Amino acid sequence: MANCLENIQIPTCIWFENGEKRNVLASMLAGTLFFLGWWFIIDAHAKYPNYMAGAYHVCGIFGTLSLLMVNSVTNAQIRGDAYNGGCLGPRGAKGWLFIGFMMGFAAVIAACWILFADFVATDGPQWPGVSLFLQNVFIFLGSLTYKFGRSEEYWS
Repeated sequence: MANCLENIQIPTCIWFENGEKRNVLASMLAGTLFFLGWWFIIDAHAKYPNYMAGAYHVCGIFGTLSLLMVNSVTNAQIRGDAYNGGCLGPRGAKGWLFIGFMMGFAAVIAACWILFADFVATDGPQWPGVSLFLQNVFIFLGSLTYKFGRSEEYWS
C-alpha cells in the first residue's frame, strides 16, 4: 500500500512561488476580515430579523464603499508620480482618499452610536448591535490591512 502513495505529488500553490509573500498574506488577511465583518451581520439578521432595521445596513454599505475608495488610490498617485494628466492630479487622489477614510470612520462611529442608543439602552437582545459594530470595525480593519499591508514595489 505504501508504494501506491509514494507516486502521488501534491502541486505547489502558485501564490507562494514568488519569494515575496507580504502582498499575498495581507490580501488574504484583509479578505478574511471583510468576510468576517459581513458574516457577523448576516448571522445577527438571520437570528434576530425583527430587531434589524433596514437602515442599520447602511453603515456596512458605507464601510464597504470606504474600502473600495481607500484602496483604489495608490501611493504613487498620492505622491504625484503616476499622473501624466488629468484634471485634479494628486490633490484629487488625496481628496478621494480623505473622503474614503471619512466614510470608514463615519460607518464605525454610526455603528457605535446605534449599538449604544438602540441596543445597550434597551431591554432587547444586544447581539444585533454588537454584530453591527463588529461588522464595521472588521471592514475598516480589512481596509487598513489591504491599504498599508501590501508593498507596491512589486507591481511594476
